[in-house]
Amino acid sequence: MADVTLKPPSFKAAIFDFDGTLAITDGLWRMVDEAFFARRGIPYDAEIARALSTRGFADGAVWCIERYGLDETPEDICAEWTRTSIDLYKTEVCLRSGAGEYLHYLRSIGIPIALATINDRKILSAMQRVDIFSLFDCVVCGQEGGRSKSHPDIFYKAACELGVGPAEAIVFEDTPDAVATASAAGFLTCAVEVPGSTRQDFESLRNVADTVLVSWDVVYS
Repeated sequence: MADVTLKPPSFKAAIFDFDGTLAITDGLWRMVDEAFFARRGIPYDAEIARALSTRGFADGAVWCIERYGLDETPEDICAEWTRTSIDLYKTEVCLRSGAGEYLHYLRSIGIPIALATINDRKILSAMQRVDIFSLFDCVVCGQEGGRSKSHPDIFYKAACELGVGPAEAIVFEDTPDAVATASAAGFLTCAVEVPGSTRQDFESLRNVADTVLVSWDVVYS
């Protein structure tokens, strides 16, 4: 593992996931997913939660169609997810304690930061309590980043927009697949624990990351 410090930073740029990593949204997505599968008579379970956690809307829709033989188009499924999610994100989502302070700290000392999320830009734009477009130097959302986070495309795109190479940047993530992908692509990685998460296997996550963060308040104190 690399020798990584978060404050002062031992990296030249930082790339952040949003859901879970910076904002606790597990409960909201569970509501979206449970409602979606209930309308189709499919029991929601841990397999579904894990399968969708690192996929964007398009990849997730294709997975649902193939896994359950749904007679629907990916476009229709994505539109349904977007409608449901916007209503919830608009007023319910805020940053985790200490997360915003750390983002401002990095920018104040000249460290460029990017958001790399499989979430949809329309959904994040609807948030009233978080203005991600003023927080970050660049924002890469959903299909803009290419494939799911089982592939490094979204991290490469974010790093390119920040003007750095993978070895100069750290990726903050909350899922083992995303951390493993970023690490294999040459990025430094930080595993971020999500308190109370029903989706996260933190022991598996910490084993594949260069460093571990259990609270944004800890790093910023």
